[in-house]
Amino acid sequence: MMQTNDTKTLIVEREMPHSLEKVWRALTQSPLIEEWLMENDFKPVVGHRFDLRADWGVVECQVLAIEPNKALSYKWEALGLKSVVTWTLTPTNTGTHLRMEQSGFRPDQQQAYEGAKYGWQKFFAALERVAGGLS
Repeated sequence: MMQTNDTKTLIVEREMPHSLEKVWRALTQSPLIEEWLMENDFKPVVGHRFDLRADWGVVECQVLAIEPNKALSYKWEALGLKSVVTWTLTPTNTGTHLRMEQSGFRPDQQQAYEGAKYGWQKFFAALERVAGGLS
């Protein structure tokens, strides 16, 4: 966790025994995103607005940056939280180091922060399973 003057940032990192290309596909292909995260209408195009849909509600998103097989960043807005999610992929000798940073949690959003901390651990595990199933 990092904290600036008035917001917190959640960072989750994991070493995955899968190629950059497989992890990137799991992060950027709509049917694969649905398998590990939520229903969506994601397109890997800067400026594209998309929704992530779950039984608890909708996350409104917009792609901010894309660097194929290296980085992806998008706005993540839901339930009063306005944040930015940034994924960074780095090749390793055994696969891919994946880093996710979600920034923008205000001091009065501790519950959202704790929920994200819990949720991203589950999403990372599911993402790793999806990437591992790709040929």
